[in-house]
Amino acid sequence: QCFLTGLWVNDLGSNMTITSMNANGDFTGFYYTAVSATTKKIKVSPVLGSQHVPAQLKQPTFGFTVHWNFSDSITVFTGQCFMDDEGKEVLRTMWLQRSHMDKHGDDWKAT
Repeated sequence: QCFLTGLWVNDLGSNMTITSMNANGDFTGFYYTAVSATTKKIKVSPVLGSQHVPAQLKQPTFGFTVHWNFSDSITVFTGQCFMDDEGKEVLRTMWLQRSHMDKHGDDWKAT
């Protein structure tokens, strides 16, 4: 079916819970990362995203943003939900993270 609502865990132990999705495929939830470069305490962070409704696409594409509550960065993810050979839902994603920089000249190392 590839409905994103529920708990998702990645290979590194990070987890995302999609708590609600409307009829248009817009969703909210929260993300807890198991890995971070910061020395600050990792906190649960909000997720806001959208997917093609599974009724329209059998294995829908999606995208979401995580606004990290413990650092000065935001990460965007884009991907697709697939049904594997055993009928299990699997998410395949790519991500891009942007960190805050104090100076324009440091822009090169922000993404």
